[in-house]
This record gives sequence, C-alpha cells and structure tokens, in this order.
Amino acid sequence: MTHHLDATDPLAGFTSRFIQSNEVRAYLDGNSLGRPLTATLERLAGFVSHDWGSRLIRSWDEQWMQLPLALGDRIGHVTLGAAAGQCVVADSTTVLLYKLIRAAVDARPGRTEIVIDRDNFPTDRFILEGIAAERGLTLRWIDTDPDGGVTPELVADAVGPDTALVVLSQVAYRSGFIAEVEQITAITHESGALMLWDLCHSAGVVPTELDAWNVDIAVGCSYKYLNGGPGAPAFAYVASRLQPELHQPIQGWMGAADVFAMADEFVPADGMRRFLSGTPPVLAMVPLHDMLNVIEEAGLPGIRSKSLALTAFVIEWSDANLSGLGVTVGSPRADEHRGSHVTLRHPAFREVTELLWRRDVIPDFRFPDGLRIGLSPLSTTFAEVQLGLELVRDILAELAE
Repeated sequence: MTHHLDATDPLAGFTSRFIQSNEVRAYLDGNSLGRPLTATLERLAGFVSHDWGSRLIRSWDEQWMQLPLALGDRIGHVTLGAAAGQCVVADSTTVLLYKLIRAAVDARPGRTEIVIDRDNFPTDRFILEGIAAERGLTLRWIDTDPDGGVTPELVADAVGPDTALVVLSQVAYRSGFIAEVEQITAITHESGALMLWDLCHSAGVVPTELDAWNVDIAVGCSYKYLNGGPGAPAFAYVASRLQPELHQPIQGWMGAADVFAMADEFVPADGMRRFLSGTPPVLAMVPLHDMLNVIEEAGLPGIRSKSLALTAFVIEWSDANLSGLGVTVGSPRADEHRGSHVTLRHPAFREVTELLWRRDVIPDFRFPDGLRIGLSPLSTTFAEVQLGLELVRDILAELAE
C-alpha cells in the first residue's frame, strides 16, 4: 500500500532503517515501545564480542564508568536543550522519579504540599502518594479536561506558600496535550517551589529547551521515541544550579565521591554522578546510541513537523470516516497543544483493539474508551496509518451489524 503523503515526506527515507516484520501490517504504538533500528543488530553484536567479550572488566575503566554521564549529556544535547553536566542515564523511570521527588521535597523544608494533576500517569501519582505518606506531606490535585491537560491558569490556582514541588508531564499520556513548560515553570518558581517535568512522551519527538525554560528537574524514559528497547533505562536532568542542594535517598556506591574507596560513610559525588545508585545497566544502554544518531541527523524540527502531519492526518481521517460510527477525537486539535499521539474514543474500542492486534495492526487501548494512535515520525508511514484506520472503520462496521 502506498500513500501520496509518503512520496513528499522529507523523512521518508528513515523508515527503512528500522527492522521490519511480516507479522506487523501497521505499527501505531511507537509512543509505548519504539521499533528497533537495523544498526542496533551490529552494535549489539560488537558489544558482546568486543566490549564485553574481549575487553571484559577492562571496559569499566575504558568506557562504562563514564557511560551514564556521557550518554546523559548526549540525550541532553540532542533532545532536551541541556548543556553538559546536567543529565544522567540510570535506573527505571519509577526509581528516578522517586529519588528526585524525595530530594526535591527535602530541599524545601517547611513546605507541606506537592501539586500534581489527577490524570497524570499512574506511576507519577503512585510515587507521590507514597512519598507524601513517608514525609507527612499533602497532595494538592489539579483536575483537568481529559481531552486536554494542565494549563498555566490551573497551576497558578494550585500553588502557594506551602508548595514544595509541582510534578507534571510535558505531554499527557492519555490525550497527547502539550503543557506550556516555560510559563508553568515560571509560575511554580514564583511560589518558591521546585518544578519536575515528566518527559516520557516528549523526549525525542517534541523540541524541548530545559535550560532556556529554567526547568529544575526532569525525568524521562528511553524506550518510546528514543527507541532504547524494552526495559531501557531512564534519564534524569537536574539543573546545575540545584545539584549541590539535592540529596537523593538511595545512597549506592556508584553515587559516592570515590567509588572505589570503600569508605565507611557515604559522601556524595559532585555533579550528576551523585544521582546514581547501583551499577548502571550498561547492556541496556547500547541501542540508545543509534537512535540518538538518527534523531540528530533528521533534526528535531523536521521530526516535529512530520509528527504534526501524521497526527493531523489521523484527526482529519477520523472526522471524515469514523465520526459517523460514533468515534470522537480525544486529543487537542491545535498543533501547538498536540504531541505525537492521537486518542480516539468509542465505547467498543477495548474489543476493537483486541481484534486489531489479531490482524497485525497494533495501536493500544487506554481506559475507559481510548484507542491511542502512537506516531513515531521516523519509523511511521502515512500508508500504514491509513491501513490501520481503515481496519478500525471496518471492524466498527462489523460490530454494528
């Protein structure tokens, strides 16, 4: 199947760099797990045969000890607008969120509230519930439009002299709404609180300027638009101005000032190394190098442009062909507020998703009625999007008979 928009797509050539499968007709879930690059096959083989197989433990001194910081700097440079020395790759998103939220609230003693929206991803909310119980804090909840997201006005109404930390997502996992990071961060700072952004659905697909926007702390995963693979480690950003005053709670040997001193007491390292805990997941970092190379080659402005074209295509096609079947759009229509996925709504979409997967068309379902179309611009074609949407139409028509 071909589509005329693929013929004029300046990034069309990148799709062939990803591993293809005859078990997939349309992959519409790149915002949950990105496709692997063919270059990663060679890189993984080289890692096993040389870095691990030949250099063995010598690789720790030669490269692996510095890898969390070096790879963090590369993620910061290519995707986050972050100068060197402010990013690190380590742990899972959950663990990094825990460490940095704990560090942030402890850095604002006397303040008793953490602000978060009710529609944020469960991990963020669950972690905050636990930390609030541990530290005797109160959660102040922001209620949002489920088809939209958190606005500056909502944040302004929620923060105050008791606010220690605000935790929000740059792109809402359900609707795809893009928050106004710079303005919300400024509002948070005016209250005297710290700001933590979850970048899981934006890193690598939405141009981001953490330094220029004066962001304090950010955490994101690497298996979505950074295509690091299942279980790939997360990354953390801490602005250089804050690093000396943040003390993370999981004090492991890799975060010590002298890793091999085997000291009697923990003394944190300077800089981002202090946010490490245990031995870094070196093998799981390997695929990230290839995707960062591709993102840098394509350029985030071009990636964003195709992302908007893909999401607009989904919305327009749905309006023209699915609305008569009862489908509504649960994502922002304005380009400036829309990330790289579109949520379509229909009461039958849980069943529809199961039927789509059986026919090798792969979106995902989000409770209670959302079919989420995840569009990874460098690996997704307009043709496969149309194929998938046509099958949605056909299945809904079959169920209606």
